[in-house]
Amino acid sequence: MKDKFVYLAIDFFSIIFPFIFSFYPKHNFSKKWRYLWLAILIPALFFIVWDEWFTQIGVWGFTPRYLTGINLGSLPLEEVLFFICIPYACVFTYEAVNYLITWRLNEKYTNLITDLLMFAMLLVGGINIGRWYTTVTFILLAIFLALHRWVWKTNYLGKFYVAFLFILIPFFITNGILTGTGIEEQVVWYNNAENLGIRMGTIPVEDTFYGMLLLMMNVSLFEYLQKKKGHMAPS
Repeated sequence: MKDKFVYLAIDFFSIIFPFIFSFYPKHNFSKKWRYLWLAILIPALFFIVWDEWFTQIGVWGFTPRYLTGINLGSLPLEEVLFFICIPYACVFTYEAVNYLITWRLNEKYTNLITDLLMFAMLLVGGINIGRWYTTVTFILLAIFLALHRWVWKTNYLGKFYVAFLFILIPFFITNGILTGTGIEEQVVWYNNAENLGIRMGTIPVEDTFYGMLLLMMNVSLFEYLQKKKGHMAPS
């Protein structure tokens, strides 16, 4: 009986501590909530549509044993909540890391990382046309990076890359459990015909870049909304 709350518990524990520490007096993240909610909800809508499509065509799916049984379309409620809880926790981490660490990647190295990522994403995504998870994730990330690099010319990607290294720690814990680490079955299963078949422990390598794309969208909107209102934090 308790198994059916596994995914819901993952969502809850992903957000509860970032939520509590959002009221830390010296850097009160809750004061930026007005910029955060749209930055979470707009990408969430995009990813939920993508998730629904991939679920329907069998790119991935969910093990009923670990779900409450409440569905929205083809998606468990827990999966929908994932796109709210995880982004909240990660944007909080992005803010916290950049508050605590003043060191920044300079423009030269930021651009180099961006260019290498774009090249790798386009190369691997292009070679693997037909593997839906690999192709869509890698090419969309390459396009989004290109927009940052040459269209928007944003100045915070260096901050994002540093924060993402810290975000990877809870990412591997959370995604590890979702893909079967420490439990009998996978909460989320993947059709390996639609990905590279490369796993980091139990986690498909594509998950890292899927997560990067999601969080980069969240941070991009978060930064844009602050800048629009004239409250852009110092870079």
